[in-house]
Amino acid sequence: MIFCGPQWVLRLTTMSWSEGGVGDDDDDDDDDDDGSSDTSVLVVPYPELVPVVFFCLKQTTFPRSWCIRMVSSPYPFNIMMVILLNCVTLGMYQPCENIDCSSDRCQILQAFDAFIYIFFALEMVIKMVALGIFGRRCYLGDTWNRLDFFIVMAGMVEYSLDLQNVNFTAIRTVRVLRPLKAINRVPSMRILVNLLLDTLPMLGNVLLLCFFVFFIFGIIGVQLWAGLLRNRCYPEENFTLLPRPYYMPDEDDERPFICSLPVDNGIMSCTDVPARREGGRQCCLDKDDALYRQSVAGLCVNWNKYYTRCHTGHSNPHKGAINFDNIAYAWIVIFQVITLEGWVEIMYYVMDAHSFYNFIYFILLIIVSHTWTHSCFWSPPSYIFVHFLLCCCQAIQ
Repeated sequence: MIFCGPQWVLRLTTMSWSEGGVGDDDDDDDDDDDGSSDTSVLVVPYPELVPVVFFCLKQTTFPRSWCIRMVSSPYPFNIMMVILLNCVTLGMYQPCENIDCSSDRCQILQAFDAFIYIFFALEMVIKMVALGIFGRRCYLGDTWNRLDFFIVMAGMVEYSLDLQNVNFTAIRTVRVLRPLKAINRVPSMRILVNLLLDTLPMLGNVLLLCFFVFFIFGIIGVQLWAGLLRNRCYPEENFTLLPRPYYMPDEDDERPFICSLPVDNGIMSCTDVPARREGGRQCCLDKDDALYRQSVAGLCVNWNKYYTRCHTGHSNPHKGAINFDNIAYAWIVIFQVITLEGWVEIMYYVMDAHSFYNFIYFILLIIVSHTWTHSCFWSPPSYIFVHFLLCCCQAIQ
């Protein structure tokens, strides 16, 4: 019996012998009931647990008997208090100010963190002694216990690296999983979480359908608007007096002026480029008047009216992130549109470059993503949750 391997059942066999002795065959034949073996199972205090763990610890052996009483007792209030204390300490931690942890506040939080880790580690050890380690009904046989085991082991690695003056930030982020231990302590919360996790396989077909729909929208965007968001207003080829290669409304070109090619039917063209302004005044001079600029006070040359040629450039809006040049960037734009963050600006870019009626694409995308897709996602969990409530009501009745 190694840890919680094959669970051997201890049996006691008692033989009932007749008064005639062992060699009396006639009495043995007459008294079959007295001569038959009576097998009975050894009664243990906790039949649902493994009789022996760690080779020698029975259910009645100390310290396993004490650990079993701790585990099988009603929900301990102090464990939940420690979990809440851990949530408070995680919320009070300030990584930017506590780099070297020289302040009293940081040292107090670090002491509380060490106490919480020791408490969780002792809890894990007590459960291992009471239940065993490996096996179906043992400690690591439960999914939530495996999560607790991972959290404790990650904390052990974190403290080991701290002793060796090694900073491994990825390990430190595991401590944010400690509040999840509350799920394993509250039975009703655990049932709800397991119920939601059971619905995830049902969403596989829904995800496949959403991928198919978004893939269609992405292909439509690539076929219609590939490269159009790079359209800019350039000067004529032999014109070299302009300060910028193409018209930029801002210095960083965050909100570019996207024009429509002659073959398209977009809203904006290079004739719609606004006049140049300097010092709050609109420039009105021509290029021929540039030589006399110093002699005319308060006047400037309107260089913007020489950006007359709409041509496909090299940069897309927002540092190249917003475009339909390929299916990958099209999906990025689609995901931004369905979040309803900045989708109007993207729609205006496309309408300026291609056609006014492109708003139909974005309206349909929002309707599909926020009505039909959300309904498909939340219908299976809602159905199972209602079914679960009905089962609970029937069980109570």
